[in-house]
Amino acid sequence: MEIEREQKLSFEEMKEVPPQFVRPVNERPENTKAVEGVSVPVISLSLPHHLLVKQITEAASEWGFFLITDHGISPTLIQRLQQDQKEALANDPSAASFQGYGTKFTKNLDQKLEWIHYFFHVMAPPSKVDYNMWPQNPPSYRQVTEEYNVELSRVRDMMLEILSEGLGVERNALKSSLGNEEMEMEMKINVYPPCPQPELALGVESHTDMSALTFLVPNEVPGLQIWKDNNWVAANYVENALFVHVGDQLEVLSNGKYKSVLHRSLVNKERTRISWAVFLVPPLETVIGPLPSLLTHQSPPKFSAKTYAEFRYRKLNKLPQ
Repeated sequence: MEIEREQKLSFEEMKEVPPQFVRPVNERPENTKAVEGVSVPVISLSLPHHLLVKQITEAASEWGFFLITDHGISPTLIQRLQQDQKEALANDPSAASFQGYGTKFTKNLDQKLEWIHYFFHVMAPPSKVDYNMWPQNPPSYRQVTEEYNVELSRVRDMMLEILSEGLGVERNALKSSLGNEEMEMEMKINVYPPCPQPELALGVESHTDMSALTFLVPNEVPGLQIWKDNNWVAANYVENALFVHVGDQLEVLSNGKYKSVLHRSLVNKERTRISWAVFLVPPLETVIGPLPSLLTHQSPPKFSAKTYAEFRYRKLNKLPQ
């Protein structure tokens, strides 16, 4: 059975969300509101190094999530990236991969759908980049995205070194375990159109990322929520900040010290929410398991080692790891 695109439904200004998008009662935003008075960690990279390591290690261990400021990526570059990628989607919406319409991403017709569409492509390393998959318009898209990749790669390496220090291992331990320069950087632009009944639907249901780290820049429309201490906590917009998610691969490598963060995305009745996410993942053939230097008789491995390809297959098919 063909299911209409949520973009079309939104543009037609429907008064109700179609049944396939209505979440179960215990998942609906109206019944699972974020706790008030709790803020996610915001960390300035200008802190003295020992304090920076301490704060990032604590945030990755206790939250699996934090915002970083003073990261050195020009606000102008981020604005150009956002503008070019929005224009690319506007010029060629057929280039986007649409999630949640039809049965491609669902096991059966009873599974609820998400109020989102997205555009995805590999950003690095050069050996994995297929420019035919990148938007051709605007003409500046490639240059701006490649500039952003250079700047974000610098921040990525800094984060991996700090997180390695927090584990008490060599500074290059995490990067080398993830494939060094063959690590992949995957760009995904998430677009959450206005929704007539945002209290009933979700942009993205609660999940953890398969990545090692995810770097995200949102627009100013709120919606991201983090699961902490049995409550949802709103991750509010901070101008020029990067949102950093700990993903499954980093949780495995750290033998559970760093937590892969459970999170979800809400939608808005009047405004379109957009986020620009970059997933840091190892090559498919890379075997990921707890770092050997972290294992002792008192601290045995909590995870089995397997290739990232096998991990991904199991997660996508909801099989035990």
